[in-house]
Amino acid sequence: MRRQRGIRSHTAVRTCTAALAALLAVALGPGSAVAGDTLPWPGESAVGANQPYQHGYSPTELLRWNPADDTDAELLRAKVPLQSRIAPDAATQRNPSLSAETQLLTLAGDYGNAFFESHPYTNEFSQYLFNYWQYADVYASWHGMPTESVPTGYYDPNLDWKQKWFEFGMLNLPNPGYTNAAHANGVRSLGCVFFSPNDRGDQAYSELLVRDADGNFPAAAKLVEIAEYYGFDGYFVNQEDSVAPADIPVYKQFLKQLRDGGMYVQWYDSIDNSSGRVSYQNEFNSVNAPFVRDSAVGDVSDSVFLNYWWSRNKLTNSKTYAEQLGLKPRESVFAGVEAGQYQFNQPYDLENNLGADGNPMNAIATLGADFVSSDYADKTDDKAQSTVFDRERRWWTGSSQGGTTPDGSWKGIAKYIAERSVIKGSTFSTSFNTGHGLSTWSDGTLSNDAEWGNINLQDIPVTWQWWIDAKTSPLVADYDYGPGYTPASRFSYQRIGAYNGGSSLVLSGTLADDNTVRLYKTALGVTSGSTLSLTYNKPSADDDSELRLAVVLASDPDKVVQLPLHGSGRRTQGWTTATADLSAYAGQKIASLGLVVASGAQPIEDYQVNLGALALHDGVDRTPDKPSSLRISQLLPETDELFLSWKRSSYDEVRRYDVYLDDTYLGGIYDDVYYVKHFTAASGTLKLVAVGPDGSRSKPATVQFDLAKAPTGVTATAERDGTLKAAWTPGRTGQPLTVEVRGLDTARPYTKKVTVPGKSTGTTLTGVPVDGGTYLLTVATEDGTRTSVRGTFADAEISPYPASAVQISGNTFTFTRPTLADWHTLTVLEDGQPKQFSTTYGSGTKPYIVRGRTTRAAMTVTMDSPDSEVIAVLEDYAGNKATTVLRN
Repeated sequence: MRRQRGIRSHTAVRTCTAALAALLAVALGPGSAVAGDTLPWPGESAVGANQPYQHGYSPTELLRWNPADDTDAELLRAKVPLQSRIAPDAATQRNPSLSAETQLLTLAGDYGNAFFESHPYTNEFSQYLFNYWQYADVYASWHGMPTESVPTGYYDPNLDWKQKWFEFGMLNLPNPGYTNAAHANGVRSLGCVFFSPNDRGDQAYSELLVRDADGNFPAAAKLVEIAEYYGFDGYFVNQEDSVAPADIPVYKQFLKQLRDGGMYVQWYDSIDNSSGRVSYQNEFNSVNAPFVRDSAVGDVSDSVFLNYWWSRNKLTNSKTYAEQLGLKPRESVFAGVEAGQYQFNQPYDLENNLGADGNPMNAIATLGADFVSSDYADKTDDKAQSTVFDRERRWWTGSSQGGTTPDGSWKGIAKYIAERSVIKGSTFSTSFNTGHGLSTWSDGTLSNDAEWGNINLQDIPVTWQWWIDAKTSPLVADYDYGPGYTPASRFSYQRIGAYNGGSSLVLSGTLADDNTVRLYKTALGVTSGSTLSLTYNKPSADDDSELRLAVVLASDPDKVVQLPLHGSGRRTQGWTTATADLSAYAGQKIASLGLVVASGAQPIEDYQVNLGALALHDGVDRTPDKPSSLRISQLLPETDELFLSWKRSSYDEVRRYDVYLDDTYLGGIYDDVYYVKHFTAASGTLKLVAVGPDGSRSKPATVQFDLAKAPTGVTATAERDGTLKAAWTPGRTGQPLTVEVRGLDTARPYTKKVTVPGKSTGTTLTGVPVDGGTYLLTVATEDGTRTSVRGTFADAEISPYPASAVQISGNTFTFTRPTLADWHTLTVLEDGQPKQFSTTYGSGTKPYIVRGRTTRAAMTVTMDSPDSEVIAVLEDYAGNKATTVLRN
């Protein structure tokens, strides 16, 4: 993706490594740490020793991808299925005249605060979490991922962004937590395929276009396989390097194979269909349209992301041209908005995308809307998050406070995109949980005082932030994260926290007249057994106000049916739940849910009520069954980590699983595996509770552990001679110990088990692998808790660079990327002298080919002499070397 400075100048390509510098508005000097920097989390939020994280893929790694080779692959899968959305209902929209046909793609950073920290969840409140899914149809990931074998020690956060001397993949995957949240809201989730002259070293699009004997593309098949395994829906293809004209029809066939494989594909407006040169059209026309619908091939992509430098005339022409091709421009042609660079001062006005009817002519795409956090100087300060929340609300609604008047010239995405919803069926439940917190509450009781961030736990966002109708000044709304939270200065409410999770929804201010608070757009069916319950906490003084549940029926969308909750003007002593009977409306459809805060005879100052939970029940017992097969997969006392697994039920029956240590909440997810950081308990009972769509909770599955009955201080050291030395302090039972080492890369299975006397303090295992793979060493008695330690086998193996990988034409040698998984450098010696190789970003030369940074052009070398000796020396990250004679 490109940006513009001035009228004609182009900036450097905006790469998928944009997580590094807030989409890089400026080049950063060494050691500088401004708003857009990407830095590792420090202190208690620092990455766990074995915390699973995602990585990128070069074309070579893509082709050999096998989830069995990835130690943590199972913990990085999204399991929430893509939910269908309810049919549009203009009558209950904030703007009834706005067409619901206009789609929106948000291409943005997700989660990672550093290249090696793309985790589905972690213990950090200030982790940015997207909270406006109701305005998006497609989400695509935009961040940098080093390839798998890059050691984390090669990342120096103090270096300039052009001095990251390791490899980024041309393929980035969407964060699985984000995919789960997107799917829960009916939004597609996409990975990112990216090529440019600099940003991916020698990686080239042409590597993806290689066909097999049947004429198919193995790379396309792998991309489909990866998406299906990790649970996302397709790819955003950003080809910002020229394509050879002869490759253009092949590229289209490649895209078509992706699409035919069930992938959603969006193409970036970057390549001239005739010349193959990089050429931004800034409109949909004959130059870029064949990358969506080609006259010879058919549909090869689902949509196009138009470059940003459009005008009203260009967007009008785009609509017309799409319709001439039989495409729907509000679904297929996305007018790009460069959010990350221009932010709230956009030089290209989305008003120019409006047709005569006041509706968008084309779909809309935004790049870098996560700037609301990533470009904010205090983005990692927990006390400053209310500003991040206001910035995000302003971007999506136009008003930082959720008002009807925009804060400035930026009118907000909601001006152009109608709100969407997935809330249907006969049940619904929310705890107003935004997916992060400074603490966690369970049924109104503080369960864990540690901060956390987990978008997997995010409830369906409130549809309108905010839509509060009142004759005079309405109440103000905010999310209340508890006593440790610092709200925006305009608020003065008492901070209570959540009923369940990390947040509640607080309404506060002067209650001068009735306030109608619209919360959720729905299509919920009412049965004879339906009830609607509200859990609330009113800390303000007794008054003559009243809370009323507000229901809008599809049969009469102009009327708000009010269901009084008697006695709700009294001050509560904590949380209370009130329930309304809906049986009188059996057979009807609820089009929206909300709340009326009815005023008293006189204005009520300092009014406050917190909404902790809202649930629709249909009279049927939908309590999930107690989870089965709960087990401790790995208990790692030396690094304070825990891995759990269980058998997962259907999403129709269970919306998430909550994990507890005794009564302390550890986290939750819809999955069958879970990782816990900072797990320091010596004994206790682990509990797993399944939560249904209506909020009902199963009986807990339990598993006990007691480190007093287990060996402690377990350590292990692997040597290059194939031995592994294990040591521990015996437990008090005196029972014989079983020592097991197991390779975690299941594509190369290895297990060895020995039994030693109960008083033993260590043993040496022989004949273990020396391939650098990850292992788990477990020491346990027959009836005791199993304690483990993770490590890597010594790496004493390397395969030489094959001579067949070099094309020799006369005295010219063209090198291809080594296929060795952990290769680092390839030194080319001519008569003993190393050849020099140019690096990306004009960073000088190196006396070797360095993984990820040598330019593609530099991979072709003309030797000084036609009869010199040429030798290639391949070195891996462990320092192993292998020599290949290329010309003797």
